[in-house]
Amino acid sequence: MGAEREKAIVLLSGGVDSTTCLAVARNEAHALYALSFRYGQRHLRELDAAMRIGVHFGVERHIVVDFDMRTIGGSVLTGEGEVPKDRSEGEIGEGIPVTYVPARNTIFLSFALSWAEVIGARNIFIGVNALDFSGYPDCRPEYIQAFQRTAELGTKAGVEGHPVQIHTPLIHLSKAEIIRKGYDLGVDFSMTHSCYDPPPDWPACGRCDSCLLRQKGFSEAGLADPLDYPD
Repeated sequence: MGAEREKAIVLLSGGVDSTTCLAVARNEAHALYALSFRYGQRHLRELDAAMRIGVHFGVERHIVVDFDMRTIGGSVLTGEGEVPKDRSEGEIGEGIPVTYVPARNTIFLSFALSWAEVIGARNIFIGVNALDFSGYPDCRPEYIQAFQRTAELGTKAGVEGHPVQIHTPLIHLSKAEIIRKGYDLGVDFSMTHSCYDPPPDWPACGRCDSCLLRQKGFSEAGLADPLDYPD
C-alpha cells in the first residue's frame, strides 16, 4: 500500500495562471483541493471555467466561497466604472490599475489557510507571478514571504511547529513561460477564462489588460490561443 499523498489547496480562478498552478501541484503528486471565490466580480464567468477545470483534473473536492466585495467597492471589477481597454504594454505595467481589488489575495489566502487547517493540508498553491502581473502589490515575492510568516504565527498548525507552506511556482515566470509550462503539463487552455469584461456572445473581449497579457503570452510562447475574440 502506497504512502498517502500530501494534500494541497490550490486557489483556482479558472485562468491561465491558476490552472497551470493546479497542473504543477498535480505533477508533484499532491491530493488536490480546489478553492474558488464568488466575491461579486463582474467576470463571474471565470467560475464556470474553474468548475470545469476542477472536474477535468479530478480534484478531491472543490469549494466556492461566497462573499460580496461590492459592499466595499474600490475596484471596477466589483463596482461601477469601465474596465480599461486597448492599453499599451507600458501603460499596463505602470502603477496599480483600477482592476486591483483591495487586499484580494490576502482574503483568498486567509480562506485557504483556514481550510488547510481543517482538512490537514500542509500546502497552499497560488498562481501569482511578479513579471506579467499588471502592477498588483499582492503578487510580489515580498508579500508572499510576509503571508508565510503570518501562517507561521497566526495558526494552530504554525505555533505547533508544522505550518502550512505557501507555494508560488510561477512567481518568477513570464506569461509565455507559464503557458509553456502549462502546455508541457497537459493543460487544455481552451478551458480557461481570462477576460475581465467578457461580452455576452464571446468568451473574451480581447481588449482588457488580462486579455492583452494572455494574447501576448501565447504569441511569445509560439502557441495559438485557443479562445475566440471579436474582430
